[in-house]
Amino acid sequence: MEEMFRTTEISDPQFESDNLRFITVKTNNLKGRGDICVFVPPVENVENIPLVILLHGVYGSSWVWAQKGGVHRTALEMMRKEIIKPMVIAMPSDGLWGDGSGYLPHNNKDYEKWIVEDVPSAVHQNIGQVTNESDLFISGLSMGGFGALRLGIKYAKKFKAISAHSAITDIAQMPFFGEESLQSYKQEDSRENSVQGVLEKYGDTIPSLRFDCGLEDELIEYNRELHSAMNASGIEHIYEEFSGAHEWSYWQNHVKDTLLFFDSHYR
Repeated sequence: MEEMFRTTEISDPQFESDNLRFITVKTNNLKGRGDICVFVPPVENVENIPLVILLHGVYGSSWVWAQKGGVHRTALEMMRKEIIKPMVIAMPSDGLWGDGSGYLPHNNKDYEKWIVEDVPSAVHQNIGQVTNESDLFISGLSMGGFGALRLGIKYAKKFKAISAHSAITDIAQMPFFGEESLQSYKQEDSRENSVQGVLEKYGDTIPSLRFDCGLEDELIEYNRELHSAMNASGIEHIYEEFSGAHEWSYWQNHVKDTLLFFDSHYR
């Protein structure tokens, strides 16, 4: 593969632990450096392992899914029990703008292309088990759920399946969590501002899709509205509700649903 980053740093295996690796690349999309935490399962002689991009919510960064969600340990346990097959999980920062970038292009940086283009390329170049032949999946929580749904639908040809937890469904909900002006996020085409709008614009063919939300979550009604709109448009999807709020205990538990869903869509 042609090298696309001016500089790349990757952690030294002798100092790594818990099957986590760390990558930093310099990218024009961020006009600087971006970080990615990568769970690489301890399997040998396996190529073309699927790659899961797992997006964090506001306030977070590349470390939170591992160090607050323990997803690497959950995934490894499921693999050892043969509940799921091996997969690599890339957990990038969102670009670290404000309380959260929304995974959108704005303020002269392209946080969207950072996720869709740079993150897969950085993993391909540094993690030998992942190749251009690997299936690509995308998921996330809250703001990351918005990113997963929006980017997975918009770039349907890249992704095999999409999953989201407790998702923001429209950038109008960003001020619930962050202090930045809503105007900072707004796209020129208003359809780009919401999951429903992106479905209207790009939704002729979308990957397999699921999303869920907690019954005590402040975003529950927005998720129900998206579910109803998708039903009305005849868009095939899975929507589930579970007990729980907008909190890590919920995401720690239900990321298992994402891993099982992605496992069912292997080639």
